[in-house]
Amino acid sequence: MIFRSAHPDVSIPNVPVHEYVLRHAQRLADKPALIDAGSGRTLTYAQLAGASRKCAAGLAARGFGKGQVFAIYLPNLPEYAVAFLGVSMTGGTNTTINPLYTADELANQLNDCKARFLLTLPPFLDKAREAAAKVPSLEELFVLGEAEGATPFAALLEGGGAPPTPAIDPAQDLVVLPYSSGTTGLPKGVMLTHRNLVANLEQCIGMESFDCFVESDVVMCVLPMFHIYGMVVVLQITLAVGGTVITMPRFDMVEFLAHVQQYKATVAPLVPPIVLGLAKHPVVDQYDLSSLRLIVCGAAPVGPEVARDASRRVKCKLGQGYGMTEASPVTHLSPTHNPDFIQASAGWVVPNTEVKIVDPATGAEQGVGGEGELWIRGPQIMKGYLNRPDATAESIDPEGWYKTGDIGHADEQGYFYVVDRLKELIKYKGLQVAPAELEGLVLTHPDVADVAVVPSPDEEAGEVPKAFVVLKPGHEAQAEEIMRFVAGKVAPHKRIRRLEFIEQVPKSASGKILRRVLVERERQERAG
Repeated sequence: MIFRSAHPDVSIPNVPVHEYVLRHAQRLADKPALIDAGSGRTLTYAQLAGASRKCAAGLAARGFGKGQVFAIYLPNLPEYAVAFLGVSMTGGTNTTINPLYTADELANQLNDCKARFLLTLPPFLDKAREAAAKVPSLEELFVLGEAEGATPFAALLEGGGAPPTPAIDPAQDLVVLPYSSGTTGLPKGVMLTHRNLVANLEQCIGMESFDCFVESDVVMCVLPMFHIYGMVVVLQITLAVGGTVITMPRFDMVEFLAHVQQYKATVAPLVPPIVLGLAKHPVVDQYDLSSLRLIVCGAAPVGPEVARDASRRVKCKLGQGYGMTEASPVTHLSPTHNPDFIQASAGWVVPNTEVKIVDPATGAEQGVGGEGELWIRGPQIMKGYLNRPDATAESIDPEGWYKTGDIGHADEQGYFYVVDRLKELIKYKGLQVAPAELEGLVLTHPDVADVAVVPSPDEEAGEVPKAFVVLKPGHEAQAEEIMRFVAGKVAPHKRIRRLEFIEQVPKSASGKILRRVLVERERQERAG
């Protein structure tokens, strides 16, 4: 059985991302497009469009264009949008990078996509320089402000030349390469075209049952723009409808609440840990959040009790969404227009999208109530994984169905529920952590003989990485020592938060780690 949207298909404009996102820029020239929450520094729509064109001209003057990659290694700032849209105008490709990545993690991504330029902040420049020394393709470092050994980003905008007019094929040309672990393994470049992103923007805006953002909205952007959620669902949808984006470079609950109050924010796209804070943190009652009309929660499921409590406390609608980087990202949204929509669900299928529920054991398609892996097909599904035809073939079948690795079911009203994962990724506060990557690092510790890393349930983070470690005979490393060892090599969200020593890692006859055995054991112990 194929599940389809309850809504009619939307028409997808055959235009590049920058044209779609800036479609109201001339009409709304003097309206704030982006505001830096802490400083109040503002870019109007005219300034955003103008700076993006200057960025494109400056890059083109350096010979940058189609087939080349520009890396953005920044926290949430207004200039993020300038760089992203400027690169789009050249026909080039952005790759967005977690600003908390270590130099080695940064170098790995830059090398994989053969980035030519990198934009960062002065505080991150030491890591950027260290990474750049390991990346032969990287030619120039740009920095917001000034710092020795880097070109000021402002200099890129001062060329005065005309922006380029490349021939962009929206269906084929890449605009962004975010990195995802997909269903398994180490992070891979997700090839997203202009059409992928424009399609998803139009699908969200055109879903009639969802209270999508509108021109009058002031939208909090606390979710990182390097992540597909912050990049598309927050930044690009808001700009595409003519709203105002309030950027926060990092999350702090008190600052978040204060900025909602200060800017009279109307929409807050969030992740479960922040929703949990809204439901339980005592400081929430000290702020006026009455301007909020909608909270959207994504990146991981939020429990029904937490969703209900947060919604009642803040006195606004709270809907969920479901998606993944490989789907640009949205495939399901809560029908928040319906007064009795089911808050605990991942929502309804968005327009122009088909979903199958496939029994992972038999391959049989399931109907209403049947449980299985969600397979999704639509114009928002990625072109594939960069330089990984094997991984692409494993995740997208010949008919275009993307295998999500998530287990779920649908009810008679069309609501979908995601209940488990086939894939072994850990979701720490909505961010992906690949067990295989951490296992490889733990094994480099001189005292470790074997290791398996699994998700451990956690109320605040959703899941945290837990390592089950086998020590070499005669070695007596402490858990804290091994966790510190890994912490020095990875971004904070990848740190091992729990560690247990065991005598043997369970494995199949072929030597594959049976993580499911450890996952079930961990769930039972935490529940008990």
